[in-house]
Amino acid sequence: MKVFRTDQFEMPLPEGHPFPGRKYAGLYARVAESGLVRPEEIVVPAAVSNEDLLRVHDADYVRRMSNGELTDAEVRRLGFPWSPELVQRSRRTTGGTIEACREALDRGWGINLAGGTHHAFADRGEGYCLFNDAAVAIRVMQAERRIARAVIVDADVHQGNGTAAIFAADPTVYTFSIHNGKNYPLKKESSDLDIELDDGAGDAEFLAELERGLEQAIPQSRADLLVYLAGADPFWDDRFGRLKLTKAGLSERDRMVFDHAEAAGLAMAVVMAGGYSRRLDDLIDIHFQTVEESIRRARRRASHY
Repeated sequence: MKVFRTDQFEMPLPEGHPFPGRKYAGLYARVAESGLVRPEEIVVPAAVSNEDLLRVHDADYVRRMSNGELTDAEVRRLGFPWSPELVQRSRRTTGGTIEACREALDRGWGINLAGGTHHAFADRGEGYCLFNDAAVAIRVMQAERRIARAVIVDADVHQGNGTAAIFAADPTVYTFSIHNGKNYPLKKESSDLDIELDDGAGDAEFLAELERGLEQAIPQSRADLLVYLAGADPFWDDRFGRLKLTKAGLSERDRMVFDHAEAAGLAMAVVMAGGYSRRLDDLIDIHFQTVEESIRRARRRASHY
């Protein structure tokens, strides 16, 4: 099997910036040290091409983002200072999700140790998201005739507004987002299925609502591929989350999504999405438990492909 990493593509951030860029290096180190995969199975993906970005994103936006021609307002909305390294990292991250989807369709399961940039719209970036990796990867899989239909299960604490907007008029991609209703973004888009949770919702409520959503989304999608955004930010000590899930609850969340995907016979691509825990170790723990369970199931499913 292959696991895709982009942690070595660092981006310069100002002192005190809230984005936890160190989590990617920490997660890679944890995976590498765990012995779950051999060193040669952790692969650096190629950067996504312009041709593939343009399957989702507007040509003018891709050009201006790539060349550093954003307005001050666009940079503020993005949340990152522009740099060539930022663009390179996002291109590699998107390439990683494309490769994770190919791996999923070839072997049953694919894992990107980054990704989940669900706030990127076709014509703009926002909320730390330049390009929408899941949307681009699905369009590439469709263009390669590997799939006809896909379902996105977005369990980040924030609504996948960019993803919902990109696929709003497309019946071949089913978008399901379970999120905190009062959190960013202030203006929500309409996914095929949105489940909004109140501030302070914990394990029991989240898992009950997720179960209800999966029982609706997966059959209705009639999908060939499931892309799962396993955000760590529903955690109780996340700075931006406003929910109260425990690590055990988040682990059960992952198992629930995986169980439904396997029961439906879906190929599964997993990306990490957001997370802003006050302690970096907590953030890495949450992402690692997702990766660990993914690898365990990937090994099991690979024997059937």
